[in-house]
Amino acid sequence: MAVDILVLSNGPGELATWVRPVVQALREHLGCDRASVRISVVLSPCPHATGKEAEIASSYTEVDRVQAPEHFLPFLLSGKTVENWDWHEKGVVLFLGGDQFFTVVIGKRLKYRTVIYAEWEARWYRWIDKFAAMKPQTFDKIPQKYANKFTVVGDLIAEVSRSQAERGNADALALPRPTPPKELIGLLPGSKAAKLALGVPLCLSIAQFIHRIRPETRFVIPVAPTIDIQTLAGFADPEKNPCLHLFANSVAKLHVTESPFLQTANGLQIELWTETPAYDLLSECSLCLTTVGANTAELGSLAVPMIVLLPTQQLDAMKAWDGLPGLLANLPLVGSVFATVINWLIWRLGKRKLYAWPNIWAQAEIVPELVGKLEPEAVAGLAIDYLSHPEKLAQMGDRLRRVRGESGAANKIAQLVCEELDCNNK
Repeated sequence: MAVDILVLSNGPGELATWVRPVVQALREHLGCDRASVRISVVLSPCPHATGKEAEIASSYTEVDRVQAPEHFLPFLLSGKTVENWDWHEKGVVLFLGGDQFFTVVIGKRLKYRTVIYAEWEARWYRWIDKFAAMKPQTFDKIPQKYANKFTVVGDLIAEVSRSQAERGNADALALPRPTPPKELIGLLPGSKAAKLALGVPLCLSIAQFIHRIRPETRFVIPVAPTIDIQTLAGFADPEKNPCLHLFANSVAKLHVTESPFLQTANGLQIELWTETPAYDLLSECSLCLTTVGANTAELGSLAVPMIVLLPTQQLDAMKAWDGLPGLLANLPLVGSVFATVINWLIWRLGKRKLYAWPNIWAQAEIVPELVGKLEPEAVAGLAIDYLSHPEKLAQMGDRLRRVRGESGAANKIAQLVCEELDCNNK
């Protein structure tokens, strides 16, 4: 009997770290016969969306159909997609990002079984068939009579390390690769304009201070799949980025070659890496300078040491926050006022809150989080101190390995989906 698996998701982080490994695991379990098993992805709106989420989801070869977030509300209300998709009689709705309530509504409408990946909270448990919980604490407050609906699967983001290991095994069977440089620093300024406006000039300025002391160090920016190199380079252009003046020596020009790069006025070249996912590259980095977001989870899962940057030089520039703060900060006309207030509060709170995913997992600061009016020279000094003391980097890497959890969550979620498909067939 032909079945449908409808994956609900939303933002770029969820697509990269949740959807990708799960759809791969689903195909491993259910095969690639598209006439028997069809995988569709429906995206809901997300405050962190870049506009390319549908394109990213469509690039996953395991996925058959994708609907963009702008068409989500009509689908939620009427059950009809913009392309008027047909649905098989049996199927499963799988939640991998967005609002868990959507799973209830769509599951009831299609009369499909429902599975939710619950990272921190499990909601609507009376009406959902199965929960794949990240940790046992996820269902601590759930009534005992619903306990049979819950299975602990682990952290999906830990699949990054599994994928990296598999690629490493494949590389071992291939031709020898060039020896990686002894010191490579990854710069991850973000993927949205709100973060890039400050992140790009800050990272470029820090890189130049490091370069003066350690001229042999290489720098690379893994370009997010949601932007192109021309857009990224615009944030290093004083005519396009009004925040550039906030950081010294942060102007750079794009050179489009076989291996594109940004070049600063003093000749420092910042390589631009466009292959995704960039796990092989990141694993070669001695240290990464990164903004907050899913990238901290990926780096943590790869056990790559990092320094997390939350600059507040221009308080109304950072508008990429979650939930209500993010919505308020992006309102027309008054959004900048809200953004200024929100970021001022964050600056005042300083270290009272953890932002990087490894730190949230551990409930302790494993990787340094720098919040406030960051001075590039001071950040460079901290980076140089780590680079000059490899034992500190090794200790950070060991702590990251301990908190990332075991891989295997995607496989366990795929098994739950298969079990629910079996329930459909009884």
